[in-house]
Amino acid sequence: MDKRSEAIELLYRQRFVHFRDGVATITGSYETARDVVQETFARALRKRRSFRGEGSLEAWVWKIAVRTAHEQRRQASGANLNGTIEAALVEPERDAALAEALRTLPVKRRLIVFLRYFADLSYAQIAEVCEVSEGTVGATLAQARAALEDMLKEEGARGSN
Repeated sequence: MDKRSEAIELLYRQRFVHFRDGVATITGSYETARDVVQETFARALRKRRSFRGEGSLEAWVWKIAVRTAHEQRRQASGANLNGTIEAALVEPERDAALAEALRTLPVKRRLIVFLRYFADLSYAQIAEVCEVSEGTVGATLAQARAALEDMLKEEGARGSN
């Protein structure tokens, strides 16, 4: 087994749950996410020679995962999703207020939030996956946190009346 294959296999073993949880926000279920993650790593192994070592291997695999999850959603819905990658809580009933607040975020902002807090990616990795700067990731997360805080405070104020 070559070094890239070994590195991809190690990444799979160490980070499977993070990939599954992050991908589930796009696919809508953990079961489908598990299948997408399996396909993602199979594709990564097949394409391993195309990884040039620029950036992190994990971010490179995440790009494949996001594309694969998006393809799966498009095929499952039979609809043209216009290139947008929607992300949402898999179990919105666990925290309906948070799920609703997250749904109000712009699509790209929501994806960055999910990659950070559900997939546990670093700012650098998110920047690589989303093809933006690390500064943009930081600013986006700050804006998202502020917006979510405001929305959840409003929800709390309405709930206490």
